[in-house]
Amino acid sequence: MLHSEIEIALKDLQGWSFQNDSLVKTFSFKDFRAAFAFMTRVAFLAEEHQHHPRFDNVYNSVTLSLNTHDAGNKVTEKDLALARSIQAL
Repeated sequence: MLHSEIEIALKDLQGWSFQNDSLVKTFSFKDFRAAFAFMTRVAFLAEEHQHHPRFDNVYNSVTLSLNTHDAGNKVTEKDLALARSIQAL
C-alpha cells in the first residue's frame, strides 16, 4: 500500500498511527487483568483474521503493531482489516 493510502485509512482508525512500516496503537486499561483480557480478545480476533499482531504489554498498557510479514513487513489491507476489528472491541 502507498503511504498516502494508509494515511487516508487512518482517518477512520482513531488513535492508530503509521510508524516504521506498521500500524501502531497503545491502549491503556484499569489494571493488568483488564489489559490481559483485551489481549485475549485480540488473540481470538487475530485467529479469525488469520493475521497476528505484535503485542507489547507493560502492566496496564498494551501496544499493538500490525504489518504483514508475507508482504515484506509492510502494511496491507489485512492490517487495516484487523485494526478495524480491534477498534470495534
